[in-house]
Amino acid sequence: MSGIPQMDSSSSRSGEHDSTDRPSARPAETARCTGHFGPAPLIEALSDLRDRTSSLADSYHDRLQGVVPTRRESARNLLQYVALRQQDLRPIQDELLNRGLSSLGRCEGNVQATLNAVINALCRLYNTDAPPDTPAEISFHRSREILDDATTAMFGPPPPNGGAHIMVTMPSESAQDAELIHELVALGMTCMRINCAHDDPDAWRAMIRNLRTACSTQHRECQVMMDMGGPKLRTGPMRAGVAVLKWQPRRDELGRVMTPARICLQAQTNSTVIDQSADCVLPISEKWIRKLNVGDRVRLKDARGRKRTITITEVESDRAWGECRRTCYICPGTILKVRPKSSNAAPLQAEVGELPPGDSYIVLYRGDRLRLGAATRLGSAARYDDHGRLVQPAFIGCTLPSVLKDLRVADRVLFDDGRIDTRVIAVNEQGAELEVTDAAENGSKLRADKGINLPDTNLHLSALTDQDLEDLKFIAEHADIVGYSFVRCSDDVEYLQEQLEALGRPKMPIMLKIENRQAFERLPSLLLSAMRSPVSGVMIARGDLAVELGWQRLAEVQEEILWMCEAAHMPVVWATQVLESLAKTGLPSRAEITDAAMGVRAECVMLNKGPHILEAVRVLSDILRRMHDHQVKKRPLLRRLRLADDLQPLCQQNSG
Repeated sequence: MSGIPQMDSSSSRSGEHDSTDRPSARPAETARCTGHFGPAPLIEALSDLRDRTSSLADSYHDRLQGVVPTRRESARNLLQYVALRQQDLRPIQDELLNRGLSSLGRCEGNVQATLNAVINALCRLYNTDAPPDTPAEISFHRSREILDDATTAMFGPPPPNGGAHIMVTMPSESAQDAELIHELVALGMTCMRINCAHDDPDAWRAMIRNLRTACSTQHRECQVMMDMGGPKLRTGPMRAGVAVLKWQPRRDELGRVMTPARICLQAQTNSTVIDQSADCVLPISEKWIRKLNVGDRVRLKDARGRKRTITITEVESDRAWGECRRTCYICPGTILKVRPKSSNAAPLQAEVGELPPGDSYIVLYRGDRLRLGAATRLGSAARYDDHGRLVQPAFIGCTLPSVLKDLRVADRVLFDDGRIDTRVIAVNEQGAELEVTDAAENGSKLRADKGINLPDTNLHLSALTDQDLEDLKFIAEHADIVGYSFVRCSDDVEYLQEQLEALGRPKMPIMLKIENRQAFERLPSLLLSAMRSPVSGVMIARGDLAVELGWQRLAEVQEEILWMCEAAHMPVVWATQVLESLAKTGLPSRAEITDAAMGVRAECVMLNKGPHILEAVRVLSDILRRMHDHQVKKRPLLRRLRLADDLQPLCQQNSG
């Protein structure tokens, strides 16, 4: 049937989803509405559009039977909205606006009611007989009522001060710091988020116990959402880095030394924590240190063969302090020499002892080759011969090597939140060979335990790991909401629902985290499957989505998710980097204040942990309360503005 979406289709390749790059299906009548025309063709086009959207739900009758009865009208409305958005409605919208009518731009929650109202208004405007209305289960008022009820079922009663709910990710210390949780609840937190990728059941239990006590004391409600870790793809361990220490003096803008580097020469047997003001600590023989005197000049050649001098400024029983005015690199075995006061005596020598291994990383440049394989092999940098020819490409492991078999040539592989972009140029039994297509101009460092994103790859990977299934037992017993990470398809949702039923919590609210390309492109199907549960919602994980779909598309993507969820009357959590600078440093940026204000279009806004999280909750609560008077979803509320008194104060209007 024309206009029916393929809701379970596999994910498309890179760029295929961008609506600006492909033609849109639309009714024949709509296609003719490219300029000004009379009322009859416009009414006909709208009627055709209404008939198409109405018929879609009937074609999905079997799928709708799986939806819980209380949510079927919302599921039908979602299907109708999907059908509506398969058309290019801009010509129709222009014609409606020219006539002072609704442009269909706010019809998400009540598609049929909106189309009926617009068609009837047009017919009355032109004194034309209106075609019969199609059934509209959801009226304008009912649409908002359903969403409000769904939000209350998920997060509890509305916040006391108005605005969206506030979710806060718990830091590890909240297991012992009951006062922190008490203050968070007092400031407006209505949902505690526990990330199961961190801490353990004992810590989770303590966090929840602290929350229940705080809520009881303050007579407030706060839900507990626990996020399962999911099959997070990360880089594997690296070979130990070169053991090398570096010191350098502090210089001014002209390169002049302002403060020499401060070096501590410490006995190898001394494990005492030293003064943190030391720029470098060298393990040396205690016997040699005892022979040093203030003013001695310790000479050495560093790892580059550069001559350097340390001037001794202080000597203790098992340690000495010195200064150096030049940058230096020190490796184990570096020889230190000092000439005694007697010029005839041989110089006193000592060797630098063992040093801790250095930072482990691979430096990658555009055009470099990188092999991706199982994490059982340690990551290593590329090797070159004496003539600079590549002998062996760099290697990095993947913590979930089973996904490598799903890679195809030309698929993108992104590392470290997209900071390094590569493409697959070959796949074999050992893994994949990649070419770096984007990295920093001076090279990008790739370390262990960094995220891997495969936005173009159709992964055959369960969203529930063995660890998730174990954690789910705790979640079903102690939490109010289960957060579902890395969900990709309808089967993933239904598998979780089966597990919850087996654990005796079939009605437990589910929060789908939309954080990868596959989930975004299959969103309508995911929503329909989630509606098999009495209560469900969506979290927009904007950070991961930006990596997978491109930062330039994030604004568009989050709008589309908000629209689809409103059509399904499903509450949304606005997440990732909300007031992040404020939470981490205590100082917000102007951009993130604006971003937080836009969170009022969702039903809940999530804050991540940070040293200044209390101030972040206080500021967010105030922003959401103020914005609540101006906006509901994408509909502006025209409350009285004092700003409007500028040209003619209200008192003059009344007196006149």
